Amino acid sequence: MVGDVADGRGRRVLYVVVCAAPAAADVETMVRLAQEADWCVCVITSPMGRRFVDADRLAALTGEPVRSEYRMPGEPNELPPADAVIVAPATFNTINKWASGIADTFAVGLLCELTGFGVPIVAAPLLKDALARHVAFKANVDALRSMGVRVLFDPAAPPHARMPPWEQILAELHALLDS
Repeated sequence: MVGDVADGRGRRVLYVVVCAAPAAADVETMVRLAQEADWCVCVITSPMGRRFVDADRLAALTGEPVRSEYRMPGEPNELPPADAVIVAPATFNTINKWASGIADTFAVGLLCELTGFGVPIVAAPLLKDALARHVAFKANVDALRSMGVRVLFDPAAPPHARMPPWEQILAELHALLDS
């Protein structure tokens, strides 16, 4: 669900969805940059992505629990409604499942739902060169773009530089929101 000033203090809510790639270990940088831009940040991880982050540290930094699993019936929804989403690093697996609507994890299910709600989303894939050349990946990046997702991926970039810096990802989100 899209929020207006969902955190009760007038700040917009940003979901940062983190997948299992090396850049996930530095997601705290993105959280701090977003907070400096006056976002209330909620971190969501894929099941494997959780292994790359310090969930306790991120929860303390954001004041929100790090979610990686579906909640059970009757459990409260701890996430305020999102105004925007950054998916970084986005893996081969997440891009392909998200574009295909395979909601077998909380992170991908949430991305499918938020795409359907029309929440502004910026995704920054980070994957091996061979996976970047896979026909399914290209088709699914195109599919996500056709759904309105801004996918920051340059196949001509060297593999180590395919995911833009956190500052650029946040700037792309702000540009998307301003357009």
